[in-house]
Amino acid sequence: MGTAVLLDIRDRQFPQDAVDEAVSMLHWVDATFSVFRPDSEISRIARGEMSVTDADLKVQVVLSTCETLRHDTAQAFDHYHAGDLDPSGYVKGWAVEQAARILTGSGIDSFLVSAGGDIVSRGVPSDGEVWKVGIRDPRDANATLGTVNLVDNAVATSGLYERGDHIRRTRAGGMVPASVSIVGPDLGIADALATAVFASGVEDIGWLSTFPEYDLITVTSGHRILRSRTAPFTSTASAI
Repeated sequence: MGTAVLLDIRDRQFPQDAVDEAVSMLHWVDATFSVFRPDSEISRIARGEMSVTDADLKVQVVLSTCETLRHDTAQAFDHYHAGDLDPSGYVKGWAVEQAARILTGSGIDSFLVSAGGDIVSRGVPSDGEVWKVGIRDPRDANATLGTVNLVDNAVATSGLYERGDHIRRTRAGGMVPASVSIVGPDLGIADALATAVFASGVEDIGWLSTFPEYDLITVTSGHRILRSRTAPFTSTASAI
């Protein structure tokens, strides 16, 4: 789906077949969910050539979850864009989360999986350390505004600086985010929430309180950093 994936495994020994299985699963996700492939199940469903009930069970589960997220975010997250089915705002994070579960299920304890701005961590990189993920300055690809500390956690970031204007904004005016990061236990959910906040802006996100395990870190278009009080962010920022 146009994203390179990095697997950083710190176990001294690990089963290579688990890595191969995780990579194969990611290729399957691309073949099944990509809106850029006319033969994918998502594209066929969008064209009316396949019903959801005839699709792979994982496709059915993903689309059902997207409907739930649409409801729970007051439609700030929407897997339809101009009437076209596109669950990418959830699927990328979900896919990386599935890859992490394959690795964990094989007994691999310490690793990080990264797909662009979507990152899952398990364990720690070394004794006494945590995984540190930089939050990029939206104005400067070579600068960071701080780091998120991850231990058995995930972070997803939505913004326009990598892929251009690919997120439909649902609200004009107000405090517009330049980037939105969500930290929480499930990367698929974090990915969807980051997309939702980015689309709707940061002034009308009361629904986010219904996701108490997820923290917000956002950089506004005015270059102000806002974050949840419990967000594991190391730079000084205003709390919301």
